Amino acid sequence: MDHVETARLWLRRWQHDDLDALIRVFRKPEVWWYPFKRGLTAEETEMFLGQKLREWESRGWSQWAVVTKEHRALIGFLGLSPPEFLPEVMPTVEVGWRIDPDYWGQGLATEGGRAALDFGFDVLELDEIVSICEPENTASSRVMERLGMIHDRDTKHPKLGIPLRVFKLRREHPYPCARP
Repeated sequence: MDHVETARLWLRRWQHDDLDALIRVFRKPEVWWYPFKRGLTAEETEMFLGQKLREWESRGWSQWAVVTKEHRALIGFLGLSPPEFLPEVMPTVEVGWRIDPDYWGQGLATEGGRAALDFGFDVLELDEIVSICEPENTASSRVMERLGMIHDRDTKHPKLGIPLRVFKLRREHPYPCARP
């Protein structure tokens, strides 16, 4: 499934021509404050987009481009991806997001996160989904909690050495975002 629609968002497969809009979002330091404390360069953003395009080709799914229905603006990414950077939680899939700060505080990460969880459990038939953030990133932690995810463990990033908090949701655990 290369696209999902929510009340306010189109979550869709990446396209090569998304690069300019993605550069505008990713260059904002707030978007990548955790873990880099800076925005991404155009080259780093191009590498990110190339990786997402390859994942869609090889796996048939990845994180989606997030487009608002109201403004038809690409505002970041959201969706599922294996958190290979943290081997201790593998094998699993992570739900994650990076949204333009101009759209923060509107519940869009929660809305899209619900759609991603539904996709993971209903379509991919996953047994569990995790979400990972730095403990200081309280906004993301709150989204994880609103999605019904439970704190699983605290750990450290194996390469960067920064603290990480892992949340988890299992298929059999009733979660507040389940569709009837």
